[in-house]
Amino acid sequence: MTTLQFHSQSRFESDIRFASSTSCSFRPRRNFTLPRRFRPRPPSLHSHSSTSLRPLPRAFSNDPAVTEKPSICTADELHYVPLPNSDWRLALWRYHPPPQAPPRNHPLLLLSGLGTNAIGYDLSPESSFARYMSGQGFDTWILEFRGAGLSVQASNLKELKQSADAVSEQIEAIAKSVANEVSPQKQPTGVSGYLSDSEFYFLREDSIGIGTAWDEAKLVAELTEIFMRLSERLSGFLSESQSRLISTKLLDQISKLLEDSQLSERFEEVRIKLANILEKQQNSVIASQIRDLSQRLVNIIEGGQRSVSPQFIDIQERLSSTIEDFQKQLDLIVKYDWDFDHYLEEDVPAAMEYIRAQTKPKDGKLLAIGHSMGGILLYAMLSRCGREPRLKAVVTMASALDYRCSKPLKVLLPLADPAQALNVPAVPFGTLLAAAYPLASRPPYVLGWLNDLISAEDMMHPELLEKLVLNNFCTIPTKLIMQLTSAFGDKGLCNRSGKLSYRDHLNKSNVPVLAIAGDQDLICPPEAVGETAKLFPENLVTYKLFGEPHGPHYAHYDLVGGRLAMEQVYPCIVQFLSQYDLTSLQKLL
Repeated sequence: MTTLQFHSQSRFESDIRFASSTSCSFRPRRNFTLPRRFRPRPPSLHSHSSTSLRPLPRAFSNDPAVTEKPSICTADELHYVPLPNSDWRLALWRYHPPPQAPPRNHPLLLLSGLGTNAIGYDLSPESSFARYMSGQGFDTWILEFRGAGLSVQASNLKELKQSADAVSEQIEAIAKSVANEVSPQKQPTGVSGYLSDSEFYFLREDSIGIGTAWDEAKLVAELTEIFMRLSERLSGFLSESQSRLISTKLLDQISKLLEDSQLSERFEEVRIKLANILEKQQNSVIASQIRDLSQRLVNIIEGGQRSVSPQFIDIQERLSSTIEDFQKQLDLIVKYDWDFDHYLEEDVPAAMEYIRAQTKPKDGKLLAIGHSMGGILLYAMLSRCGREPRLKAVVTMASALDYRCSKPLKVLLPLADPAQALNVPAVPFGTLLAAAYPLASRPPYVLGWLNDLISAEDMMHPELLEKLVLNNFCTIPTKLIMQLTSAFGDKGLCNRSGKLSYRDHLNKSNVPVLAIAGDQDLICPPEAVGETAKLFPENLVTYKLFGEPHGPHYAHYDLVGGRLAMEQVYPCIVQFLSQYDLTSLQKLL
């Protein structure tokens, strides 16, 4: 393990001091000893296991009417936080400190990575970062962002419980399907951050197939609905340019059906009129015009179908299929309509406010730990909120604001094209990873390199790695990926408009930060973590690199769930947070 501390503005080149040891040292540098009653207990597998096996409260949200947690939730309690102006209910997994744990003054919030749920922080009683932290006295909460884990869209408690149970069952079903070598996308889906079968196949194949039988009235109604939605900009989900792109795609697909036929010229006349109407604001006159043009379009196709020419065979069926696929695309755009800034401005603040109300810290502040994207969110909060982020201290693991040195993540760059994002509104990452896992974990290990991105050799028990891969990942909106790709640019990660770089204001932060990196992390290399750490005031930041030249090594997830994390990583985090958790009176004792 390597500790790096920054001293002055010239530290970037020559004034960086490295120290290799198995102990932890933190800024500010002064002799500091915790009073005995506030010292963190030394890590112990036995004590951790006994903590995790104590009786668990059976709480589900705040309402006593709902008494059962979904089976996948291993926390002491499951709470739900409503998002303002939304039907999303964010899941918060809570872990209570045991009676014998040292008292703490601030609750602890854990934020997960891109497209992941709470399971990564609580894989098993013997490998649970959340249980370890609660065992050290921290009232620990894990936030599941919208679209991840047990966070669901529901208007009442009955719907909420039904949706949460369905998600839980699906997560467990995916693991069972892989164990039985059954295709995971065949499992019952369609809730929260998981794709239904039809949605999965729509994203996997962008082709025109044989659809349902011809129904003129139905097709007219469906075409009218599509063009009306586009004219309304999908109720605010699409910008004007995006609406133009997606309507052009549909008209292009229909045009291909009529290519090299006498119907082509007639269709082009309708196409031009439709395109002009879609540029205007919605009103009753335009709605009537859209319906009339949709009827004309269907009549053109129907007229061609009566021709004896082979080129018109199945045109109507293919049009039906095209319309059906297009409707699925529009639905997915609406279903997965959020980005990084939604997490930053809505999800995290709502969770923090809820936790403050439940725990009532005297200074109104929280401690926070973020892994991967969770740490990026904490950096962005410190950048945006300056000296008032309502955070007492922050730990980031495998997080940075500039990823230009990360080669594996550059596969996301093609999705930065807005047109591509509309073609593929969401990436079924969890489903794809589950499908690929057998090829990565079984001979001849065709996709063995996928495991190296997650965990270094011999750092995770195979069963825990399998559980992580099969149970921890969800579907990711392309809008979210698009914003994260700005981290490959010269300005680093930016807000959705591209005008604000989240690197710019970190030097004004007054929150202590511990930035942790793994020596074999290919997703967020140590260089990226170190460069972001340099942006903070030198007296408030500590950068720590885990891993030794001859082993053990730490990859992206090993900092959270590697077999040595409990011995090496967790105690350093506890020591850092304990230093800033103390009140002024406790520091004097």
